[in-house]
Amino acid sequence: MENEKGLTMRIVIKVGTSTLAHPTGRLNIQRIELLCKVMSDLKNAGHQIILVSSGAIAMGFGKLNLPERPKDVPTKQASAAVGQCELMYTYDKLFTEYNHTVAQLLITRPDIAGGGRRRENFHVTLERLLELGALPIINENDTVATDEITSIGDNDTLAAIVTCCIKADLLVLLSDIDGLYTANPHTHPDAKLIPLVEDITPEVMALADGAGSALGTGGMSTKLRAARMVTSSGADMVIANGAHPELLYDIAEGRAAGTRFAAHRQEA
Repeated sequence: MENEKGLTMRIVIKVGTSTLAHPTGRLNIQRIELLCKVMSDLKNAGHQIILVSSGAIAMGFGKLNLPERPKDVPTKQASAAVGQCELMYTYDKLFTEYNHTVAQLLITRPDIAGGGRRRENFHVTLERLLELGALPIINENDTVATDEITSIGDNDTLAAIVTCCIKADLLVLLSDIDGLYTANPHTHPDAKLIPLVEDITPEVMALADGAGSALGTGGMSTKLRAARMVTSSGADMVIANGAHPELLYDIAEGRAAGTRFAAHRQEA
């Protein structure tokens, strides 16, 4: 759908851990309050919003008063179990203030891999939630997904799969970087932001450099793989800085913000 004509869109918004939490693992209250306010406003404007939220492990280890993000699997699972409660309590409280109902979906790779019954059930449930006016909040079930058989691996990939599954119009990845640069801006001060990518060429893929923040698991390479998946399915994707949730207004209107990856729309 082309929003320039005033039509509403189905938008998947993925929020990275670095957007939701301070380096301590504690919730960034000001950030998440503004994020929920903007998403509520977009929903009031008629857009369907699906949130893919990171942050369970980070918030869990913060609430458990651990000194750093855990590295062993049992402590990660324990942190996720605590953090999922914290995340959903916060989302439910904030969205309720704007009269929106949230729903939690925790999934693993078998739930969405291939075209089996579990993926169909996930799709049907998600569609029904949207029909009922709920705001679905999706995360990988980190308390049980611990190996390559059950784990999706990162929420950039999860958000891309969700976008393709429900035929969304737009995927927005909110991260701790403004978008895709000509070089790593942390090590190259002269690097320039690339506002539009029309084709994800090998040269574009080569621009990915390094992993994500100390709190999260993703990096630019996972975002570019997500972009390749999403644009080939006919949706746009935008990478933008989650420190500025108000950018979602510009993104939804098609205005310049971050890096936009143009969809490869099929000819009718």
